[in-house]
Amino acid sequence: MSTAEKTAGGEAQPWGEVTPDAARRLLIAAVEAFAERGYHATTTRDIAGRAGMSPAALYIHYKTKEELLHRISRIGHEKAIDILRTAARAEGSATERLAEAVSSFVRWHAGGRTTARVVQYELDSLGPEARAEIVALRRQCNAEVRGIVEDGIRTGEFDVLDVHGTTLAVLSLCIDVARWFNVEGPMTPDEVGALYADLVLRMVGAKEHRSAGS
Repeated sequence: MSTAEKTAGGEAQPWGEVTPDAARRLLIAAVEAFAERGYHATTTRDIAGRAGMSPAALYIHYKTKEELLHRISRIGHEKAIDILRTAARAEGSATERLAEAVSSFVRWHAGGRTTARVVQYELDSLGPEARAEIVALRRQCNAEVRGIVEDGIRTGEFDVLDVHGTTLAVLSLCIDVARWFNVEGPMTPDEVGALYADLVLRMVGAKEHRSAGS
């Protein structure tokens, strides 16, 4: 796999939706630079250099540095929505669907931690219009998880007093994995996903989960 097909830390990140190849290479380089140095400390020259291109070549594909961040953020959040929506609309109990939503969302944040850090923690670097678009996508993520929690309350599977606060806590728990996960650490993305699914089911008082563990 070429350097342009990985982000920092050796993560596979195809970015197949980004074309042509030069635009894709620049976007991957931007992910690496933003994750390593932060958006504001990164220059367009830094990004072009990482991609093996001239600064002038960058402007052929992206008008500004913010346009790069916006595209990274949009693609990342669309992927996050897809992960959560797939779990939310799957067959099975609310307990099963919440466990799958959490484990798959955590695996994405751990396995793609470099990208996820940029997607989740550089929101305030975007201008008002771009930021509003990403905030709307985040609300969709929230809605998918909230919907599962509400389903579990209706069926009597969950014991939750504050749906909004619990949904926020679940998402925050998953997202924070991108901040601390280390590929050389003691746990794999799958193991962290399984652990966090267990923690979240305990958080919502899942009856099916309690029965299985008793």
